[in-house]
Order: sequence, then structure tokens, then C-alpha cells
Amino acid sequence: MMPAAIPLPSGIALEALLVELRRLSWGAADILLAYGRGEEPPYGFPPALSVDEGGEGPVSAADLAVNQWLLEGLAAAFPAAEWTVLSEETAKEQLTEGEPLATEWLWILDPLDGTKDFLQGTGEYAVHLALVHGGEPVLGVVLLPVLEELWLGVMPGLAGSAGEAWCESRVGERSSVRLSGRRVLGELVLVASRNHRDQRLEQLLAALALGDTKAIGSVGGKVATILRGETDLYISLSGKSAPKDWDMAAPEAVLRAAGGAFSHADGRALAYNSGDVRQAGCLIASHGPAHAELCARAAAAMAVIDPGFGV
Repeated sequence: MMPAAIPLPSGIALEALLVELRRLSWGAADILLAYGRGEEPPYGFPPALSVDEGGEGPVSAADLAVNQWLLEGLAAAFPAAEWTVLSEETAKEQLTEGEPLATEWLWILDPLDGTKDFLQGTGEYAVHLALVHGGEPVLGVVLLPVLEELWLGVMPGLAGSAGEAWCESRVGERSSVRLSGRRVLGELVLVASRNHRDQRLEQLLAALALGDTKAIGSVGGKVATILRGETDLYISLSGKSAPKDWDMAAPEAVLRAAGGAFSHADGRALAYNSGDVRQAGCLIASHGPAHAELCARAAAAMAVIDPGFGV
């Protein structure tokens, strides 16, 4: 059964919105690629200064430039739109702990997800932008500048859409999602982080007894490997810190629009704009068919590995 239609804010048409998101995304790609190569950035943004020169380095320069490009671009394209934009770069000024933002429609932006990979030159960084309605992401944009991949996902019901996810190249060539046909847990390929692993995660992975593992930076980059069929699942297990709304919202929207799944290990949906931007717990993103079994096994394993941990 088709979910109930969710009309976009007054005066916003889905196709016109997608056209503008494409333009802004490729502009953001040009900015990040220039900073990453140490070149003069486009659109009048200043070159990166090293700390020795009184600046804050290429990551901060790139973060701030993409943040400004996207925020100003959305505001100029849709000046009367009844939505709010929350960015990782502006969150401290915008948010009061424990209080959700008073808006029905919320854009959640991470202008540079994967800062370590950006600095290390791996190319495995992304831009995340998600439109959230009533705490649920309904439209997602994951941009992978180095690979020149723009992943878009529209959830069923948004503006009457049946729901779809796809990838576009810079020249507009469109390719479909290719989720893998692997079903048995022992054959599933995990995509993991190089930089955020601890002993509990290693114990959990041992308990799940999965197949191969691939290491990729950025949550958006990880989910893209699932969408291409290269991997089948990603697990986020929070420790001293936890990922934030801007890490998860856009990848979740694209993956779920493609027919995949993204939830807590106990099956709970992720909640956004809840008054707490931390996405704590054991979060599992997968291509879908084995998701319930993955969640059940992970929850049972965590009860032994870390009793009392809220999955």
C-alpha cells in the first residue's frame, strides 16, 4: 500500500527542488576538490591558509565554504520556503540541548563528512544533505566529489512519489541502485571505518560471523558501497562519542529510498530533531533482506559484550 502523500512546503515542487540540489551539489564538489588540491577555490571563496599563516587549514576552509555555498544557495533559490536549515557548522548557535527546533521541515547538512580522509587525500569524503519531516528523513543527497557520484533518494509519499534512489554523474548520466544478492550472514560483506573501531565492535563482529570486510571513510561513502552492491551492511557502535544527526540523515534517506534498511539493533527507527543530535547506540544499515536477523543477533551479542548498553 502506498504511504500517505507528504506535500512539500507551499510553493516547492519536487522536480524544481531536485534541479537546484544538483546545481548546488556539483558546486560544492568543485569547492571541495579545489581545496583538496590546494588550488584557488571557485565562486570567490578564499584560498586555505595554514595555521602558520593565521588561518585554520584546508579542512576548516573547505567546511565553511561549502556550508556557506549551500546555505546561501538554498535561501536564494527558495526565499519563501517554510523550512529551517541545521548545519554541523552552525549547530552550536542554533540548538538548545533537549529542545527540538520548532519546524515541521528541517534540512540537515554536513558540508564535509570524513575530514580525516579529506586531510589524508584518500578521496573518501562526502557532503550530506537531508530533508527531514516530522523527525524522519524523506529526501537525501550524498555527494562523493572525487568519484563524481551524486546519490539522491526520495522516500515514498514525498510529493506523491513512489519512492526511488539513484546515482547521477556530473553530466547527468543516471545509474540505478544495485543491491547485492547475498543473503546468508556468513557471506555478507561489512563496510567499516578505519578510524572509529574499538574492542566492543571487534567482539560484535566476531559474534556476527560475517564474511569479508571493506574499509571506507565517511558514512555517505560507506552507504554508497551498499548501494553499488559492493558491501551489504554498516554498523555504528557508539562509545565515548556518538555520530550526530548530520552524519546519518542523508545516508539513511538514500538507503531506505533504495529499499534498504537503517535502524537501531532493537528495531527502533532513528529519530531526528529530537532535542539530542547524538545518534547513540548500535545502529545497523543494510541492503535489507537479512536486516531483522542482523538486528536480533547484534542485540543479543551486545547484551553479553556490554550489559546495559542501550542499542
